[in-house]
Amino acid sequence: MQIVKKPSRQEWPELLKRPEIDTTSLFGTVGEVLENIRQNGDKAVFEYELKFDKVQLSALQVSAEEIAEAETLVPHLLKEAISQAKRNIEKFHDAQNDELPYMNVIPEVRCWQKRVAIQKVGLYIPGGTAPLFSTVLMLAIPAQLAGCEEIVLCSPPNAEGKIHPAVLYAANLCGVTKIFKIGGAQAIAAMAYGTESVPKVYKIFGPGNQYVTAAKQLVSLKNTAIDMPAGPSEVAIIADHTAKPRYIAADLLSQAEHGVDSQSILITTDEALIVGVQDEVKSQLELLPRKDLAEKALQHSKIIYIPDIEEAIEFTNEYAPEHLIIMTHNYTVVAERIVNAGSVFLGEYSPESAGDYASGTNHTLPTNGYAKAYSGVHLDSFTKKITYQELSREGLSMLSNAIEIMAENEGLIAHKNAVEVRLERVYREDDDYSDSWRR
Repeated sequence: MQIVKKPSRQEWPELLKRPEIDTTSLFGTVGEVLENIRQNGDKAVFEYELKFDKVQLSALQVSAEEIAEAETLVPHLLKEAISQAKRNIEKFHDAQNDELPYMNVIPEVRCWQKRVAIQKVGLYIPGGTAPLFSTVLMLAIPAQLAGCEEIVLCSPPNAEGKIHPAVLYAANLCGVTKIFKIGGAQAIAAMAYGTESVPKVYKIFGPGNQYVTAAKQLVSLKNTAIDMPAGPSEVAIIADHTAKPRYIAADLLSQAEHGVDSQSILITTDEALIVGVQDEVKSQLELLPRKDLAEKALQHSKIIYIPDIEEAIEFTNEYAPEHLIIMTHNYTVVAERIVNAGSVFLGEYSPESAGDYASGTNHTLPTNGYAKAYSGVHLDSFTKKITYQELSREGLSMLSNAIEIMAENEGLIAHKNAVEVRLERVYREDDDYSDSWRR
């Protein structure tokens, strides 16, 4: 890990950089995949599964028999762990289900808002180096709670044409309606455009590699909404003299083992902490099965010594981390000053892995600095909100001057007339001005 001590503000922009991944360079390649699937449907998907996932499939959709088989292959203890996580995630997300009540903005002008589920959503679950069944929970549970009618899931199959049993078990447990053995950009295209087998969805969720990210960006331009811009996963830790190097090292490594492009940042106000953290990282790293991945991620990770806590907070807000762990003696005070972060973990007993799996919050979060403008996935991500208004004749009359003056000054005279005809300021013999106000 790179060690930086007391950086000047002129050095901040360089320190804030993430591992560089330019998905726009992939738009040509990915665009060809998208267009081929848009034109040729299942036929093109089968071809790309053979080309990219190295498997000859006879069917794209996972069968009921395969789901039943997967349930028998998932160990009992893992089922219990998934169930506990599911309960916590459901409880936290269900509490987000509120609506704006009816309100009289002024007398006789009533407005309200209604939450409506997005009817068809698509979930992408990477296969890659780890079976992310936890991401199934994070995406399928709020989709089900929101009331989405169709929840489609795509995940790349292995060489035998199978999806990991835990992924299938979690998907079935959480109400996914259709599961498909499709990976990469071809999965995004199939869900965005629809094929003979795969339904077209209205919004696509889930992480993925740079090809998946590029595909999501392209389809979002005119076809399908996406959850958020995505990049490599990351964690930042703010720590002072009270923090334990062993805990810090474990959190840095838990992020680093995600992949070679992950990034772990420690921002500390205590210079003496640095050596202890370095020693712990070195010793704990040797015990990790994914040591090689973590080592590569640590090459672009940093320990930054900033003596002043206010400056450390400011630096963190500029970085806008996906995950932020605060291990200071006054962590609640520090947390109040955080304005840019995907999810915040407070105190020494709140590791990032709690949020990744079972605390109840969602682990699908904005990366690459997008936490400055984006939220993580939550219940509202799977809904849209429709506003309503109902005016009586009296209510319209009270607003008429404002409406007419504004419309006239924008040059939209038909807008003005829509008010005037109702208030009999423009009169025709066949007009019916009966009051239709319904209470």
